[in-house]
Amino acid sequence: MVIVVPFDGTDLATTALLHAENASKLYADPVVALTAIPRGNVKYARDRRWLSADEPFDMETIVARLRGQVAEAVPESEFRHLSVPRYSSTGAISSQLRRFAKDLDASAVFIGSENAGRIVVGMGSVGGRVAADLEYDVAIIRQSLSEADFAS
Repeated sequence: MVIVVPFDGTDLATTALLHAENASKLYADPVVALTAIPRGNVKYARDRRWLSADEPFDMETIVARLRGQVAEAVPESEFRHLSVPRYSSTGAISSQLRRFAKDLDASAVFIGSENAGRIVVGMGSVGGRVAADLEYDVAIIRQSLSEADFAS
């Protein structure tokens, strides 16, 4: 079993990763950060600051940067990525993330999201759709914290 953290490089995703690291001691499970990357979708990558405004789409560059962010925040965690079709909907991406969590027999999923888990889940919420699964525990992290906050 593992603890899965959908990771897109945002402060909330990093905070969720830090919470998952603490929870991994309770669950006695390792942490796996997972990113779904739409192939060739420059706008999607730039919107998430995976690429700068003048960089072309390069999967290896994106993966290396995200892996570095994960390793910096939680060195003991594992980073994995999924390559999804270029114009994947949030529903398709969340389905892939849920399937991944189920395939790894996730004990928990830690989601960094401002709107996941509300009574009404927005159509654009990947986190909300992943949180709706009953196969694993879900922790929704809504407040960004710095690594220094975890040290105190």
